[in-house]
Amino acid sequence: MLLCLCEHFCIPLQEQTLHAATGMHGAGRFRAQCGLVEGALMFIGIAGAACGLSDKETAARCYRFAEAFTARFGSLACRDLRPGGFQPSDPPHACEALTGEAVAFAVEHLKDLPLR
Repeated sequence: MLLCLCEHFCIPLQEQTLHAATGMHGAGRFRAQCGLVEGALMFIGIAGAACGLSDKETAARCYRFAEAFTARFGSLACRDLRPGGFQPSDPPHACEALTGEAVAFAVEHLKDLPLR
């Protein structure tokens, strides 16, 4: 999600940021907050700074995104969103369809950011 949004909105992403996000997908498979949500929230923070938003406005945008994501997809948690939960036999891209939908949703939700 983070890579897709940065590419779509032409925001450079530092390698160190990617390293920081390594274990975020469900808190390292702990089945907590979905990495699709975490990546979008990280992007909102990066984009908010690029747009000159205050920390308060950036946090408010994160809240609105989480609220809208929950309304659209039913949850923020991997344990709820991932098809069949987490199983040792899962295919490597069990969330592929959800990922496509979530990226399109995030792009639409964030299109009002004055980034381009």
